[in-house]
Amino acid sequence: MSQAALTIVDTGCANIASVKFAVERLGIIAEVSDDIRVIAKSQRVILPGVGSAPAAMKSIHAKNLKDCLLNLTQPVLGVCLGMQLMVEESQECDLGKNENTQGLGLMPGTVEKMQVGQLRLPHMGWNKVHSINSNALFDGIDDGAYFYFVHGYAVPEYEYTLAVSEYAKPFSAAINKDNFFGVQFHPERSSDAGAQLLKNFSRL
Repeated sequence: MSQAALTIVDTGCANIASVKFAVERLGIIAEVSDDIRVIAKSQRVILPGVGSAPAAMKSIHAKNLKDCLLNLTQPVLGVCLGMQLMVEESQECDLGKNENTQGLGLMPGTVEKMQVGQLRLPHMGWNKVHSINSNALFDGIDDGAYFYFVHGYAVPEYEYTLAVSEYAKPFSAAINKDNFFGVQFHPERSSDAGAQLLKNFSRL
């Protein structure tokens, strides 16, 4: 891939260095940017995120990134919180407030707080992922391969679910609508399976 063929969006709330290192290990030249002109012209875009949805959306609005992201027609991959920001809203709210956080609305859906019973929250560690149907993002990855998760909120399994995992209850491990893809796990921390997924994304 040529220079700036893949852009990692600098949302101001993500461990971008690890994502950049992971794609560059695959021979993919990645640029980190919050410049809407650079993002719009990129062949592929990764939307990373760590932390809380309210903080991430505030940063996205402050950087005037929302309209740019909404209008992208190239393949876009949301990672962890980045995936959660892709849907319409999240139950994760600002401290002291009791209202859902509005997401980017790149596809329908609501992020819900995980109900895990006696299990520990957040869900942290390796877990199996099963594809719903054969799809290009999981090409060459064994069904039931392990990926690394760190999250306390999740999108329930629904019509745009691409792959599922389970922690007390099933949840969306990956989602897709049109050119927008999201993964709840961290491919950059998921060994060979994660590397294969990033490679697959670079070929979409």
